[in-house]
Amino acid sequence: MWIYVLIGVIALIIIYVLITFNGFIKLNNKVNEAFATMDVYLKKRWDLIPNLVETVKGYAKHEKDTLEEVVKLRSGNYDVMSNDEKISTNTKITNGISKIMALAESYPNLKASENFRDLAKELTKNEDEIAQSRKYYNATVRLFNNKVGMFPSNIVATLLGYKGKKMFEAKSDERDNVKVKLS
Repeated sequence: MWIYVLIGVIALIIIYVLITFNGFIKLNNKVNEAFATMDVYLKKRWDLIPNLVETVKGYAKHEKDTLEEVVKLRSGNYDVMSNDEKISTNTKITNGISKIMALAESYPNLKASENFRDLAKELTKNEDEIAQSRKYYNATVRLFNNKVGMFPSNIVATLLGYKGKKMFEAKSDERDNVKVKLS
């Protein structure tokens, strides 16, 4: 009789491990999908930056440091970056773009430029799409990380080598208002 109980317990453990394994696969795929969606918008912004910088350069020649910072961040090859590198670089680029947009307030001619307005409008729309995709990405990462960290699925996660994933979040200095000092 005890052999049937043992077989039943082992069968339940195997079923639990298989269900948990499939859950990890499903959540991991959702995280990858969420990142891929966000990545499309990040790449779009990445491609907009040179046009924005060139437009601003003509009006704000003495704001060289701000423009060079954004150009330097964008100088890497986006397609070969890891997901963590993309998150880190794009977080810094967001801060740089905020500075550029703040500069526009100080240059009425730049602000009035049709080219700049079109770029700013496209960039604003893209930033909204990035924000929405970040929320979705972070929600799926939260679900995945919960499963990785919570008992008893954390045992299966450890056995299968799953680790928590990095959320897309702003650094504390990027939460502050952008301060623009004109000479």
